[in-house]
Amino acid sequence: MIDEVEPMKGAHELLEELKQAEHTIILASSAEQKDAERYIDLLDAEEFVDAYTTSADVAATKPEPDIVNAAIQKAGGGTAVMIGDSTWDCKAATAASVPSIGVLTGGFSEQELTEAGASIVFDSVDHLRSHLHSTSLSATVENRK
Repeated sequence: MIDEVEPMKGAHELLEELKQAEHTIILASSAEQKDAERYIDLLDAEEFVDAYTTSADVAATKPEPDIVNAAIQKAGGGTAVMIGDSTWDCKAATAASVPSIGVLTGGFSEQELTEAGASIVFDSVDHLRSHLHSTSLSATVENRK
């Protein structure tokens, strides 16, 4: 079904805004390399994504924390925030002691994402974009100044 995958509305713009705010962006995926590269191409995000993880980077995938830890390592360490739309994303972030932001685009409810560890949940990527200032992503930028 990879040929049917389409980027979410506002995803490219979110990555652009995060990059403008001087965030390091790592796509934390357990896909194979060719698929991860396809996702970046679909998002037209080559200039925004600093690196990405693949299944080759870890022994265990989400909900284990390996992907999140590999992404942090690829970012050079430091603080991190994960944006995810599945309970596995939020559980992996929690297991890696990383705050997560949930988005209701993966078929999970707000309650499920919150119970899995999301600190806040948004209806869509655009909803997240319009409230970035109220998330831990805003605090991360402030901490760099």
